[in-house]
Amino acid sequence: MKASILFALLFAAAVPSFAAEAQPQQQPNRFAQAIAPAERFEIKGMLVERHGSGGRPLILIPGLATGGWVWQETVRAFAGTNTVYVVTLPGFDGRPAVEGNPFDAARDALKDLVVSRRLAKPVLVGHSLGATLSIAVAEDMPQRIGGVVAIDGLPVMPRTEDLPPEQRAAMAENMRRQMAASAGPAFAAQQRQYMRAIGSTDMGKADDIARLTSRSDPQAVAAYVGAVMEQDLRPGLSTIQAPVLVLAPFYGPDSAAQGGISASDKVAYYRELMTGTPKLDVVQIDNARHFAMIDQPAAVNDALRTFLKKL
Repeated sequence: MKASILFALLFAAAVPSFAAEAQPQQQPNRFAQAIAPAERFEIKGMLVERHGSGGRPLILIPGLATGGWVWQETVRAFAGTNTVYVVTLPGFDGRPAVEGNPFDAARDALKDLVVSRRLAKPVLVGHSLGATLSIAVAEDMPQRIGGVVAIDGLPVMPRTEDLPPEQRAAMAENMRRQMAASAGPAFAAQQRQYMRAIGSTDMGKADDIARLTSRSDPQAVAAYVGAVMEQDLRPGLSTIQAPVLVLAPFYGPDSAAQGGISASDKVAYYRELMTGTPKLDVVQIDNARHFAMIDQPAAVNDALRTFLKKL
């Protein structure tokens, strides 16, 4: 279960730096055409775009280096029935970074969004880094959050769960320094390599995503990874009052590279890392890699829709 591939599942930049490689002839990017929001504003450097109105509020939080464009299919599926807030974190998708610990800053900005908009029991839907942030906010605001959907994101970096805090901190600093050295074509090549190997099952989609994630600030990406590697949110899981759904993508052809891990093994491992969560469900998404909402948008949207009906 604790195969080496799981170490890389949460963060795109947690792979070796690659030299620049020849890029395919660029075609129009399927994710670059943004859906026009009903409202657009900022909170502490975090971009927020609101779509739709009414129903249970949803807050969609993307993962490392990605922008709100990663949620296009989710917005299309739910903006007609729900108020959907899509955020882009500072330092990502061409936005300026913030000073200090970016994870803590994003955590505070998300809480401010809930309070300033007086959102009634919103559901936090996060991918990867965004899932970890969703768990953190649910721990901080147990009476204000109505639900959490974590797509391939956990309260602690896989394979660091047994490390003492000082060793985890040292590993985080080493990773931060290693990643901060990557920029320009090397950073772009790294993003493409990751997306093709772990991010998506569709190479065309992988390349389109990588072209957009490459717009993020490499220094900010490194800072987020270091900050999250230092996190261990497991002690606070028992304080979460809202139901939590963890979606675990599984792609059969990757099983051998993952040390023979099966879908049931992966679900069991994710459930183990979420031990202590009062209301927990872990569901696998078949034929999907890390960006499950892009590989299998219908399955992810169906899981979210089922989750919302139970609240």
